[in-house]
Amino acid sequence: MSGAPTGAPYPCPVSSPAPDALLGPADIRELASTLGVRPTKQRGQNFVIDANTVRRIVRTAEVRPDDTVVEVGPGLGSLTLALLEVADRVTAVEIDDVLAAALPATVAARMPARADRFALVHSDAMDVTELPGPAPTALVANLPYNVAVPVLLHMLATFPSIERTLVMVQAEVADRLAAAPGSKVYGVPSVKANWYAEVKRAGAIGRNVFWPAPNVDSGLVSLVRRTEPIATTATKRQVFAVVDAAFAQRRKTLRAALAGWAGSAAAAEAALVAAGISPQARGESLTVEEFARIAEHAQTGA
Repeated sequence: MSGAPTGAPYPCPVSSPAPDALLGPADIRELASTLGVRPTKQRGQNFVIDANTVRRIVRTAEVRPDDTVVEVGPGLGSLTLALLEVADRVTAVEIDDVLAAALPATVAARMPARADRFALVHSDAMDVTELPGPAPTALVANLPYNVAVPVLLHMLATFPSIERTLVMVQAEVADRLAAAPGSKVYGVPSVKANWYAEVKRAGAIGRNVFWPAPNVDSGLVSLVRRTEPIATTATKRQVFAVVDAAFAQRRKTLRAALAGWAGSAAAAEAALVAAGISPQARGESLTVEEFARIAEHAQTGA
C-alpha cells in the first residue's frame, strides 16, 4: 500500500448530505452495505454509530479550531466528521483498501465546505513516517484493539509536534497505559507512554455505541506531551531496553530480571546501586525516570 495521500474519486454511498452531517446507526449500516464492508476481528474493526459519542470524544480531546488532527483507523468516518466540525485540518490514516477509497467521498458529500480540510493517507499506521500538510498538533483515534499500543507509541515517537492525544482503546489497555508505579497493571505500555507524555484515564465508553458491539468495554486515555523530555543522558532505545528486560520477568527482582540485559546479575546489581535503586526492587515499582537512571549506569552496550 502506498503511504501517499489519496482523494481518488469513489462512488459515495450517501446520496445527499444529512441535516446533521454526522453518521448515525442507519447511515453506518447503509455505508457498510453499499461498500460490501463487514467489520473484521483481524483488524479490530468496531465502528462507532453514535454521534453523541464522537462529539464527546472531540470535546474530551479539547480539539481547537487551530488544530491539525491526525486520526488513525477512521473506518467509515464517524469520528472523522466530528473532528472536521471543530479542527482546522484532519488527516486520516487508513489501511483498509475499501474504507480508504470511500472516505474522501463520504466527507465531500456530508461536509462539502470542509472537504478541502481533509486528507487521507492510505497506509498501515506503523509504516507512516510523514503526513501531508502542516505538522499534526493532536492525535485523536478509535484505535483497533489488537494494535493500539504499538500504533500509539509509533505515532508519538514519529511526530513530536503532537501535543495532545486522546485514544479510545480496550478498557484493559486504557488501564495499563494510565497505570501508576505500584499498580498491578503497571508495565511496559505504562512506562513507555509516560516517556512521552503525562497519561491519564479520561472516561469510559459503553459497548452499545459500536457496530458490531465488542465483547469488551472501552476506555478513553488522554496523553499530554511533556513540555520537557525526561532528563537523562541515556537514549530512548537504551531506556526502553531496560524497561523491556525488567518486565519480561516481572516476578523476579531487578537484580535477576536485568541480568541478561547487563551481562550478569552482578553487573545488574552494580548498575542498580549506582542508580540509587534497590537490587531487590521489582520493575512495577519504578518510574520512567528511575528506569532512565539505570540505563545511564549500564556496564555494557545494552
